[in-house]
Amino acid sequence: MLRINDEIAIADWELTESFVRASGPGGQNVNKVSTAVELRFEAERSPNLPGPVKARLKRLAGRRWTKDGALILFCDETRHQARNREIVRERLAELVRKALIVPKRRRPTRPTKGSVERRIKAKKIRSEVKAMRGKAGPE
Repeated sequence: MLRINDEIAIADWELTESFVRASGPGGQNVNKVSTAVELRFEAERSPNLPGPVKARLKRLAGRRWTKDGALILFCDETRHQARNREIVRERLAELVRKALIVPKRRRPTRPTKGSVERRIKAKKIRSEVKAMRGKAGPE
């Protein structure tokens, strides 16, 4: 059970962990120990997440979201499997917490009368400057 906040908790059946060999330096240890963790969260089928939260989570996840509605997180930061598990679970919790925040609606505003007048005045001045660049009169 992974606690997100007071109301939302992710059940163990929704999470699938697989351990693979990590890439990068590590000597002989890297070739024989599977320390990297791949966490798969079945977000689309999760009964604990409301629809709008799932939609925001999908947008936040980006390429980590699969076609079948799962969220895949990967961690190979440390050489310890247990620590990588903690890190990847914390990342998942943080991502879901971000998805819980409802973004503020943008209210369209109109420009003030003064700003419109200043803009038009500046355009007229610019227009006059460009008009003066015309061909010279008869010589």
